[in-house]
Amino acid sequence: MNTKSYFFQSFAIVALALVAFIGFKQILPDKIFSDSKLDSKNILIDSLLLESVAKDSLALDDDSIAESERELKNQKIVFDQTEGIEFPAETFENYKGYQYLISFYEKLYQLEKNPQNKVRIAYYGDSMTDGDLIVQDVRTNYQERFGGNGVGFVSITSESAASRGSVKSTYSKNWKTQSYLNVKRPTSPFGVNGHVFFANDKSNPTWVQYEAGLSKYSTSLDNATLFYGRASKTGKVNFIIGKDTIRKSLSPNNLVNTLKVSSGNLKAFKANFIQADSIPIYGFNFDNGAGVHVDNFSQRGNSGLPISMFNADVMRAFNNNLKYDLIILHYGTNVLNYGTKNYSWYEKGMTKTVNKIKESFPGVSILIVSTADKSTKYDMEMKTDSAVVPLMKAQKHYALETQAGFVNLYTLMGGDGSMIKWVDEAPAKANKDYTHFNQRGAKAIGNLLYGQLNKGYEEYKVLRQKRDAEGTKPKPVKRAKSDSVSITKDSL
Repeated sequence: MNTKSYFFQSFAIVALALVAFIGFKQILPDKIFSDSKLDSKNILIDSLLLESVAKDSLALDDDSIAESERELKNQKIVFDQTEGIEFPAETFENYKGYQYLISFYEKLYQLEKNPQNKVRIAYYGDSMTDGDLIVQDVRTNYQERFGGNGVGFVSITSESAASRGSVKSTYSKNWKTQSYLNVKRPTSPFGVNGHVFFANDKSNPTWVQYEAGLSKYSTSLDNATLFYGRASKTGKVNFIIGKDTIRKSLSPNNLVNTLKVSSGNLKAFKANFIQADSIPIYGFNFDNGAGVHVDNFSQRGNSGLPISMFNADVMRAFNNNLKYDLIILHYGTNVLNYGTKNYSWYEKGMTKTVNKIKESFPGVSILIVSTADKSTKYDMEMKTDSAVVPLMKAQKHYALETQAGFVNLYTLMGGDGSMIKWVDEAPAKANKDYTHFNQRGAKAIGNLLYGQLNKGYEEYKVLRQKRDAEGTKPKPVKRAKSDSVSITKDSL
């Protein structure tokens, strides 16, 4: 054995590793991991986010980003008229984009005149809205003012089922679940909730059970309706209501099919799926058919990017039944922990997401809700994470570029250092992870979000009544031209 030869080989390997480390250190960000401790239990990260970070997170340097921000900060945004209505000009700094919510506001206006009308909102989010947090308070505010009963669309299974109070659900453990968080090619297309479920256990019963919650406008399961997809074989489902069992057949002929559980309102029921192993099951909808209804499509670990994988034909089929007027995208929590302040890759990905929504839900208004404040430990002191403001600005920019409304949740909750205050005040409104709100804080955030949306609606009513009083003939609904907004992609 040549010990000397092995010694020099080992030395050479160590030397090469040292050189490689020094070389990579020059291009790596200063902070890859947060100094604060994170509970890794049940944390999921979507596969598209990881791919996007790997490809594009170091595309621009800090000087280029700073220069772009200076150019954007005070540029004027002037809107084209929509239906004869034009909101006042804004700057990038204070951008809210009420102009792009006009179709939603008009539906609210018509509902206020005719309480039998219906307005529907889809609220997509991450762990911030887990367990119906924030969303249930937005829903309650709208139903308090405009009417409506029911929690809307509810998935078959959910990580937050045990903690959700607005509706109670339990289910058998043998459901096969596919999620857009980590499956690119599902057996059948994802539903509007980003999931598809299969009752493919032929040996044991596959079931789900729902019970009305205690929320003010959700004390009954109104017009309970099953949504399921297309398949080559039929199936059966037994609905157990009290001591009664109602047997019904599943006819999966269309992209999206519906089956009503029973007429009227229920307090609880159980659904047993029989010989339905090949049929994609999506979930149940509960609403009374009038007023405002808000669906919570939360998913822990989601960045928003997986929505770009939706099948537009299937979404349009869902929309034919549910008829959405506003889609809210509330993301950011899972995008902050990658040691970069350049979010051009995320802008690009979320622009694709918003365009997919426009293709899937024609004419729907879209609202982007930014990241909230988050605190991280720097030199033994908790401060606003350095990635929060760059991410918020990136979210504002793609909201503007895609002609969507925008809520700056970071400034709405108090701006720099606000998460520390929310954690430290008594009683606390946020958890010790300095990232997530507790029930009390979530209610406050829900009220703030509703407050900004309602402020835009009140401004809309003034502008509309002024238009009607002046006898202005409404122009056909159209999207604002790109050259009518002084901030364009070229400005970056």
